[in-house]
Amino acid sequence: MRLLHTSDWHLGRTLHGVDLLDHQAAHLDHLVEVARDEQVDAVLVAGDVYDRAVPPVEAVMLLSETLARLAEHTTVILTPGNHDSAARLGFGAALMRERVRVRSRVSGLAEPVMLPDERGDVLVYALPYLDPDVVRRDLAEDGAAEPLARSHEAVMGAAMDRVRADLARRVADAARAGSPRPRAVVVAHAFVVGGLPSDSERDIRVGGVDVVPSGVFRGVDYVALGHLHGAQRVGADPGLEAAASPGPSPLLRYSGSPLAYSFSELRQVKSTVLLDVDALPDASAARLIPAPVPRRLAELTGPIDELLGAAGEAHTDDWLRVTVTDPHRPEDLYRRVKDRFPHALVIQHRPPERVGGAVRAGAVTQAHDVLEVAAEFVEHVSGQAPTVAEAAVLRQAYEQVTAAERSA
Repeated sequence: MRLLHTSDWHLGRTLHGVDLLDHQAAHLDHLVEVARDEQVDAVLVAGDVYDRAVPPVEAVMLLSETLARLAEHTTVILTPGNHDSAARLGFGAALMRERVRVRSRVSGLAEPVMLPDERGDVLVYALPYLDPDVVRRDLAEDGAAEPLARSHEAVMGAAMDRVRADLARRVADAARAGSPRPRAVVVAHAFVVGGLPSDSERDIRVGGVDVVPSGVFRGVDYVALGHLHGAQRVGADPGLEAAASPGPSPLLRYSGSPLAYSFSELRQVKSTVLLDVDALPDASAARLIPAPVPRRLAELTGPIDELLGAAGEAHTDDWLRVTVTDPHRPEDLYRRVKDRFPHALVIQHRPPERVGGAVRAGAVTQAHDVLEVAAEFVEHVSGQAPTVAEAAVLRQAYEQVTAAERSA
């Protein structure tokens, strides 16, 4: 039994204003090829399929085409993440073909998708993203006077209690029938303790309690996680006692996003997880399939003459964050950098620290004039105080703004 675990497609997302849909489509072509060539039994998509609740039409069409192509080779099990609208993503789920299963309803989270196998059926419990504010009453025990605590740990724990109860019943049924023990896989979108985030995940923090202890997932065989964009394994966590959540510790992995969505991800190797269920619980059961790289992300820092010379030679086709460190802002900085590096996404000037330390930005208070703060900002950014002419422009701009506010 082979499963392909992926997540965080973020269809419709841009990178510093650059449309990524063509690159996302190339990754989905790669995904279809892997599913076909590796003969996977199911593709698990652990949330954040779209980048926002109301995605662009082109992203919706791309998803529709991709699901149809994947369904020619395998079963697809898909859940919403915190970026998706569960209602929109799940629209028409009951009408979809048997090989495309969108699991977006909290009420059905303990009803697994069953993948038959002679070594023991594989039960895939696909949990939609659980927002505590939305689901903590639905997931409270029947007859409970109060809703669950307002935390991701509380709602995920309650969901997993339902999963374990259903799994226990199915394991008992298999034992009575003399059948092999079924294996259990959970698909979840959460920030699990020990995971390493990057700058591009918009957080799922609610009430300051955003993390889920890995012990919550005890009792299943594999947890296919989404939300964090770096592919990584997260280990067992003592935060939740085994007595409270009985059963062995599963293998937990984030597949990561297919593309880098911020410069904090430039050193991440993007991939998809190919899972051999029969090899669990060994960590070698999960093999990473490298994703295609449409264009590298890189950083360049230094004086402009060096960057425009040999230092930048290897990066002319990369998406770049360029930091120019000349003492004074070079003339025509943006044009010169873009001429050399047409795919530069961020161009900034940061002069070396002045002797005695960095310039400290002031705050606007009754004792600190607005124009003084503006002058300090110019000095902080450019490395030198504004000239008389520049100070006059600042004063004129400030006076125009205050005059407009008075007349409004």
